[in-house]
Amino acid sequence: MSTVHIRRVHGQSLKKAREAAQRIADELAAEFDIDCEWDGDVLNFKRSGVQGTLSVDKEALEVNAKLGLMVSLLKGRIEQEVHRWCDEQFGA
Repeated sequence: MSTVHIRRVHGQSLKKAREAAQRIADELAAEFDIDCEWDGDVLNFKRSGVQGTLSVDKEALEVNAKLGLMVSLLKGRIEQEVHRWCDEQFGA
């Protein structure tokens, strides 16, 4: 099993950071048919071959995901997409 760990400092208020994280979650759900559910400031997500969390606090956004065997072949692309979404929502 492969893992993805990305932490990005955002420089926004917690409210704005959580709104941006929700936009990322909405795109994940639409693009990859991922089930997402908030538990406080932690978004739990899963689908066949992927499970993880997207957490947000007043300083940073953090993504942790476990990738199944087949999905792990796409690890590089997944990491690029997460960075792209972060750039779009939080600035480069």
